[in-house]
Amino acid sequence: MSELPTEIESVPDRALPVLPTESAQYKLPPVHREGHKFVAIAAVATLLVGFGLHWTTLAWLLAGLTLWVAAFFRDPVRVTASEPGIIVSPADGMVSLISLVTPPRQLVGVGGLSTAPCLRISVFMSVFDVHINRSPIAGTVRRVVYVPGKFLNADLDKASDDNERQYFIVDAPDGTAVAFTQIAGLVARRIMRFVQEGDIVRAGQRIGLIRFGSRVDTYLPAGYGCEVAVGQRAVAGETILARLGTEPLLPAVRQ
Repeated sequence: MSELPTEIESVPDRALPVLPTESAQYKLPPVHREGHKFVAIAAVATLLVGFGLHWTTLAWLLAGLTLWVAAFFRDPVRVTASEPGIIVSPADGMVSLISLVTPPRQLVGVGGLSTAPCLRISVFMSVFDVHINRSPIAGTVRRVVYVPGKFLNADLDKASDDNERQYFIVDAPDGTAVAFTQIAGLVARRIMRFVQEGDIVRAGQRIGLIRFGSRVDTYLPAGYGCEVAVGQRAVAGETILARLGTEPLLPAVRQ
């Protein structure tokens, strides 16, 4: 496996799942700890400009920037269905591509996917979406591979092959392997992971984060049909991307 470079950060995720006794009602999302320093920097800059230099107009602009940074790193509670045979979205954003592709070489081989073509569902995250990525299934993290690359628009099809990215494979207890990829975008310059190879994860558990604006691809195992369409909004950990034994929706699939 490729060694993870220094710019790929590993941060343990200590967040607990929602308990049956807790409420899943909406509340103001907390800021993920990885965003604390950025919010602090923006807030200090706002105070210095406003109270130190008395540049009121610029101070208001910086205050707006501070709120945007806090919103970017928001980490809302998500409730993941426990239904068997489903794959949930690993990312918030818009389903931008559904393609029939050959899995990349980083995902095939012993302990990985087969070389047979499979459906790939791409979810594009704008700078306004939640950027916490979550595991699409419960299981064991079998593979993590980082690949350096370019920083093209993540909405382009070729971003899956050309951009900086990080591959994951999670094996479910029944042997089903689901692969997904964090892909950097035009302004994304840091891919972060919260899990290691060998970790056991829950469906919907936080596995990483990308700063700022990017994409996540999910490769469906044989027998799973996608249940989303291009242009649909997805919610990480909640939207069902695919289901075992269903007929796939294929109007946007390209051979």
